[in-house]
Amino acid sequence: MPSSQDLFSLQREHAALLAAYGQAQNHCSRLLGEQAARIARLEAELMRQRAAFVVAQTALAWEREDRAALERAIPGLPRRMALARRVQQLMERVQQLMRERLSWQDWAASHRLHQEARMRARAHRPAPAAVPAAAPAVMALKSKSVLCVGADDMALMLTRKVVEMAGGRYLAHTGESDGEALEASLVAADLVICQTGCVSHGAYWRVRDHCARTGKQCVLVDKPEALSALHLGTAEAATR
Repeated sequence: MPSSQDLFSLQREHAALLAAYGQAQNHCSRLLGEQAARIARLEAELMRQRAAFVVAQTALAWEREDRAALERAIPGLPRRMALARRVQQLMERVQQLMRERLSWQDWAASHRLHQEARMRARAHRPAPAAVPAAAPAVMALKSKSVLCVGADDMALMLTRKVVEMAGGRYLAHTGESDGEALEASLVAADLVICQTGCVSHGAYWRVRDHCARTGKQCVLVDKPEALSALHLGTAEAATR
């Protein structure tokens, strides 16, 4: 028969096994509970996703029905929408080209002013910056007919005031496509001032061609601010 010492050892080992078995059972129960809770959360999330999907599909179906009804009520709607998008793209392109054109004009004006500054430094004498070659001829405006071709109201008002103060006769043309009226105005003028940025392409080349053929004095300015050079002519004409 086993001794009392052996029985005591067996009882102690049995108690240890029972304790380990209980801990294993508790751990398994906790894992099962966590898994059940996770499954419940996933099922609830799946239910919400299904409900959202059903709502989205229903809204999409309604939107398609409304669009189909609108297209039936307005014939040619898809083509009109495509044309509207194309017009929007073209407007954005035109704006981009206008910004590039203004940037190029600013660069050209800056480059021209730099060249004029270098020429003045070499010649040691002042020269007008806005209208380089035509400014000396503008000095004598008295009893002369001055034609201003352009559509900038502020520049036209400034030019008219300057011409009349200098004793000249002011003529104006908007630079539109009426070639006969423009040609008649060019023939009647002694001096032509053309705002190149405010007239049509055809009017610009008509003015240049007329001045080249007749040898008439022409002032071609790319910005209305350049007309401020006429103030010099007014001041000198007033002193004569």
